[in-house]
Amino acid sequence: MKEKLNREMRRVTLKQLRALEAVVKTGSLSGAAQEMHVTPPAIALQIRQLEAAAGMPLFQRTGQGLRTTDGGREMLSTAALIHDALAECGEALETLRGMDGGRVSVGVVSTAKYFAPRAIAAFAKTHPKVEMQLHIGNRAEMIEALRNYDLDLAITSRPPEDFEVESAEFGDHPHIIIGPPDHRLARRRRIAFADLAMETFLLRENGSGTRHLMQQLFSEAGLNPNRGMEIGSNETIKQSVMAGLGIALISAHTVCAEIQDGRLVPFDVRGLPMVRRWYVVKRKDKRLLPAAHAVWDFLASSGARYLPEAPRLKRPRRKRT
Repeated sequence: MKEKLNREMRRVTLKQLRALEAVVKTGSLSGAAQEMHVTPPAIALQIRQLEAAAGMPLFQRTGQGLRTTDGGREMLSTAALIHDALAECGEALETLRGMDGGRVSVGVVSTAKYFAPRAIAAFAKTHPKVEMQLHIGNRAEMIEALRNYDLDLAITSRPPEDFEVESAEFGDHPHIIIGPPDHRLARRRRIAFADLAMETFLLRENGSGTRHLMQQLFSEAGLNPNRGMEIGSNETIKQSVMAGLGIALISAHTVCAEIQDGRLVPFDVRGLPMVRRWYVVKRKDKRLLPAAHAVWDFLASSGARYLPEAPRLKRPRRKRT
């Protein structure tokens, strides 16, 4: 019985509740019809349907007109709650339509975590009422989240190709090969890829954009370098290179401090740095609300300001003649 009543109540419509309110307000079906600009039979039908859903009469006829029963008053109270909820929803939607609020979900590939938080913080300072959500993971994870509509935007250096997206380029993304300062190649100039074939390379995990780029580079060179440990973060790769466990292809934006401090050395490899691009990306079929659109515009126009300055290779001084 309870399940049947719940099922019936889920079929109640706003039109029926408005008819109920109009009858209570005017005291008659004809008055409610005039209030709602419909015919009295139309009002009577809405009330009958509402009473059928409730399983009890909602009005009692008296000499002074229609009066609500206990069931009618309960329905009237529920109608008021629904109207309040709809009003609150309208206010929330108005906030989302404007720039005074809203929530924006941004996915950041792990390599971009060295600059993306500063860019997002700069946006947040001028839009303090916008709630920012930052999600960090490897490229495969962020692209999957974008595909599933879990993100408004993503920052990546390689937009997806298996579903339609819109992307805006905002800066260079150089990649270099690094090693410890005492490595035999640390002071060599114009190193050929063939000279790296016997070196042990530390790898990012499957799904990483950096690993994909490394495989692409060596495939184009016709080489298959020694593969060392698979490591799931740039920070651990840097520490492992310092410890002498191998060398690595890595984003130059992730090693600026270590190269400046002399803890790592960028190798002078012919053809490097390999320069890709940073993009802000969204699904083509996703309509951005104003707050998310403002983040898009900010990253597209100003994102390059927050990129770390890529380390420059030191060249030997020319001898004076």
